Order: sequence, then C-alpha cells, then structure tokens
Amino acid sequence: MDKKEIINKLENNNKNIKYHYFCSIIESFGFVCKRQRGSHRIYSKTGVNELINIQNVNGEVKPYQVKQFLYIVRKYGLEE
Repeated sequence: MDKKEIINKLENNNKNIKYHYFCSIIESFGFVCKRQRGSHRIYSKTGVNELINIQNVNGEVKPYQVKQFLYIVRKYGLEE
C-alpha cells in the first residue's frame, strides 16, 4: 500500500486503529521513535517541527492522535 492509500484509509476511519500498526505507519513516513515512557511513544523527523505523541490504550491509539498525524503529513507534504 502506498502513502496516499494509507492516508485515505486513516481519513475514512480514524477509530479502532491498532497501536503497533499505527507505529509502523508513522515509521514508514520517516519518523523515528525518540523515546518511550510507559504507554507513550514520541516520534520526530528532521525538518518537522512538531512531535508526534501516541498512546497505547488497550492496543489501540486515540482518534485525535491519528488526526494530529494526518495534519502534520498534510502540513509538510509528506504524503508524496
């Protein structure tokens, strides 16, 4: 699946996204896990000012965290 297909899938359904699946998506966009503390992981990428903070809640991520990721992808044109 290419990046545009992933973005479309996340835009259409941002609920019930598995935590490990979402981590792999974030990493496929070039983000690196800078640190992990408890259930939180913080990702960063060179050239992107914002950090991505995701939380593992019963094996899933929160919908607002998916929306934040999509906002950053659009803002920096990372879907290409």
